Amino acid sequence: MAQRSPAEIRSSIEANRAELAVSLERLRGEVARVTDWRAQVERHRTQLIAGAAVVGFAIGIRMLRRRGRG
Repeated sequence: MAQRSPAEIRSSIEANRAELAVSLERLRGEVARVTDWRAQVERHRTQLIAGAAVVGFAIGIRMLRRRGRG
């Protein structure tokens, strides 16, 4: 493997820094998008409503069964 000059090493480090900055900015955007709960609720409204209905139904059935025992 050939030795790199100090200028080549500096240039490589700067290129890596620039690439890291771009990757970090993309990651920030992705994290912001994924953790935006309002947008998640908007995107998955139907599934959330169905899930709430199932949970409500299950709780109602359980309460009726307990009432029948007591």
